[in-house]
Amino acid sequence: MTHTQAASAAPAPSPGTSRDGAASAGAVADDTGRLARPVAPATSRRGAGLGEVRVDGGFWTSLLEVNAGATLRHCRDWMERLGWIANFDRVAAGTTADGERPGWQFSDSEVYKLLEALAWEHGRTGDVGADAAFEELAARVVAAQDDDGYLNTCYGHAGQPGRYTDLSSGHELYCTGHLLQAAVARIRTTTGPSATADPLVTAAIRAADHVCREFGPGAREQICGHPEIEVGLAELGRALGEPRYTAQATLFVERRGHGTLAPIALLGPQYFQDDVPVRDADAWRGHAVRALYLAAAAVDVAVDTGDDELLAAVERQWTRSVERRTHLTGGMGSRHQDEGFGDDWELPADRAYCETCAGIASVMVSWRLLLATDDVRYADLVERTLYNVVATSPRSDGRAFFYANPLQQRTPGGDLLPDEVNPRAEGGVRAPWFDVSCCPTNVARTLASWPAYTATIDGDVVTLAQYAPGDLRIALDDGGALGLRVTTRYPHHGYVRAEITEAPDRPVTLRLRVPSWADGATVTAPRAAGAGHGDPHTVHPGWTEVRRTFTPGDVVALDLPTAPRLTWPDPRVDALRGTVAVERGPLVLCVESHDLPPGADLADLRLDPSVPPVPHDDGARVRARLVPPPATPAGRPPFTSAPPAPPSDTTDGGTTDNGTADVVLIPYHRWAERGPAAMRVFLPIR
Repeated sequence: MTHTQAASAAPAPSPGTSRDGAASAGAVADDTGRLARPVAPATSRRGAGLGEVRVDGGFWTSLLEVNAGATLRHCRDWMERLGWIANFDRVAAGTTADGERPGWQFSDSEVYKLLEALAWEHGRTGDVGADAAFEELAARVVAAQDDDGYLNTCYGHAGQPGRYTDLSSGHELYCTGHLLQAAVARIRTTTGPSATADPLVTAAIRAADHVCREFGPGAREQICGHPEIEVGLAELGRALGEPRYTAQATLFVERRGHGTLAPIALLGPQYFQDDVPVRDADAWRGHAVRALYLAAAAVDVAVDTGDDELLAAVERQWTRSVERRTHLTGGMGSRHQDEGFGDDWELPADRAYCETCAGIASVMVSWRLLLATDDVRYADLVERTLYNVVATSPRSDGRAFFYANPLQQRTPGGDLLPDEVNPRAEGGVRAPWFDVSCCPTNVARTLASWPAYTATIDGDVVTLAQYAPGDLRIALDDGGALGLRVTTRYPHHGYVRAEITEAPDRPVTLRLRVPSWADGATVTAPRAAGAGHGDPHTVHPGWTEVRRTFTPGDVVALDLPTAPRLTWPDPRVDALRGTVAVERGPLVLCVESHDLPPGADLADLRLDPSVPPVPHDDGARVRARLVPPPATPAGRPPFTSAPPAPPSDTTDGGTTDNGTADVVLIPYHRWAERGPAAMRVFLPIR
């Protein structure tokens, strides 16, 4: 079942939400709606607020609806079932010494990410059910806070290790960072002075003050093994206008890279990014999520303190890491042992880890860099990662998820526990919950805030950074608003029509993004007032803009070529030599064993690159050959001194007379929806 089909099968949305995700009468007020966005840097360029964008139909609406109608409750039910939420009740009741605490030491963070998701969902739709769920859950969290502001259910209480006794692995500050981000979401989606009086916000402020006392200048000169507190402090500082939090975030960023964390067995300081100071590093390394959360925080600190050197360092790291350490899907992380980055060009398809949380963290970094620099390449990577990592993780019903996202699955996954905690992060099937279940709640908070990533605003310049059908009413910095009705079937079709529904009586600029793959794109824009619309003209990848005094009814139309295309790996990627992939628009495609002729083995498939791929439904069809494997002597390693034989024109059934077959490829985000399957993104050509 596709994501689009899933919308009709998903549970009805909670009260306050229409089927298309539009806000009902309970939605947040206009000013709060403009402010309701995850990232709010101290720059003139900002992202759209949730109240400024209404997504209506298409690819992302189904995902947002399923997230609201199924995933949020699914996450809460699992955490309730496993006792992760009850950990807060035990701390509040003083019963932590009575029995073993369930969950990993970082399970508090999953509760905080769910709170953040509920806050954004309420801000997006005005859903009173999401708001009530937030308040009920927040009350249990707040009750567990200590008098001095410390809030954690794994350390510091009867029968538990002492506070901050394991900064390498304890995740205390990491959990606090997610608490602060939940509070930021609450502040930015709550109208009026009640925002800072909210119980969870009050608890977050007390927790942040505690961190500043414990780890500020002259106190503990230490850091957390998992970055996150830095992002939380920076964004809370912005939300409250509190420079102390920005200063503490800066201190944490600068302390990293000096080898202060105690080592973990088999892992060096690189795992924590504690081997090289942030401003000196040339590429991301170590644990991917840690590296990317740290990079996001470094951008926040650089922008808010005017540190151009630090910002340039993150841009330098982004460039090298994207060019040499990023998979075709936008996924990051090539090693399973440390969930980490590999060396340059180490990008194996079958061992690609590409953790879902790393994809979300990559979006966090690129979005911040886009707001800081206006460089279109950051928006391009956001799109690639959203469609091919974030959208891939949740099953179409929103109740199972990929943790890792490999680009090749040799055999169909078969070890799924359908109603139990799954111990493995890999396996080729989406699981309802994991022993380490960071990804479901991360997906939930990202989808709940997704509309905020669709546009940027800078003065009188409005930029459509991502494409989805719906309505935008953007408050302009110089007064007035620009209203747009976007009509598109993107990503499956490349035509994007933006009709002006409201405009000020002065020239403004509407910019659209032409993706890096869209050679031959055209744009059509209105001529001078009353002169109709011009003819389509070719535009190159990057930003294309139209500036004039718009009137309601004017239309700017972008036509992007979305025919399937072959994509070749860099020859320095050893694991992918002799292969090719197929993309269509922003979507990476793959072959599943479901779509092969009966009895065929995916390992025997060879794509014929001389025959261009053609569209087929939402994917493509390619010409391929099925080549039987060579005979291997029994009991020997799979190597021989004889060169491989040339391909034969005879194959098994399902082929044409000359030994070839037409094979269907589907969007990668849909793989394993029809059941366990072998899968490949990169296909051998000989």
